[in-house]
Amino acid sequence: MQDVIDITWWQLLGFSTTLSIPFLISRYYKLDLNKDACISILRMTVQLALVGLYLEYLFYLDNVIVNVIWLTVMVVVGGSAILSKARLPKKSLLPYTVLSLLIGLLPIVTVLCVVIIQPVPAYSAQYVIPLAGMLLGNSLSGNIVALQNFYGALQDRWTEYEAAISLGAPVPLATLPFVRLALQKSLAPILATIATTGLVSLPGMMTGQILGGASPLVAIKYQLLIMLAIFVMMSVSITINLNLIVRRSFSPAGKPYALPQSDTR
Repeated sequence: MQDVIDITWWQLLGFSTTLSIPFLISRYYKLDLNKDACISILRMTVQLALVGLYLEYLFYLDNVIVNVIWLTVMVVVGGSAILSKARLPKKSLLPYTVLSLLIGLLPIVTVLCVVIIQPVPAYSAQYVIPLAGMLLGNSLSGNIVALQNFYGALQDRWTEYEAAISLGAPVPLATLPFVRLALQKSLAPILATIATTGLVSLPGMMTGQILGGASPLVAIKYQLLIMLAIFVMMSVSITINLNLIVRRSFSPAGKPYALPQSDTR
């Protein structure tokens, strides 16, 4: 097998000209996405460059305290992003979202590094940080979809919720149908991905390892491991996040006081 083939910055710059295609589509259909796309791509470029430099130092340092601090930053920023996309108040809900991510992340990463992969040391940044990043990245999208669907269904079927409250149902029971719907909607994409992995798509982790020169069989084992871990973490973090936010978003009598900012109710 070949060693890793490097690509030059000029090659990367040349490939970026293909962005003209989605830009032209956005302009033709008046999607108003070009400004957001440019800002997002610029942010991604700067962030990846800085993180790349930082990770080289982080891998070299390989200090457990620094790793924990970096993981904490990742989780807090991730929790903030979830609430921003769901348009929910960060001040009151951020601790609960961060807690749900931590409960879903830490046990999985611990099992992966201490029991399964067993790097030396077990807190090796080379394994802990990328694994945590993949788990968090997928869980962010799942949590965003869950919260959007929960509040969207609640708004569309508000009379159903009010009827349940008026009949004396506690908030967790009155919101159970909406929580159930949110879980179904948020977990459906990852289940579809799992069902088609290997047949329709070769996921990023497997592709990256193969491009890096790893054996396809080794890459497959890692991909199976990470897909199972993603599904478990998403299920845990979304369930806990929904339940914590439901309890924080409604008074004991069922009155809402932490709804999305676009909600005029």
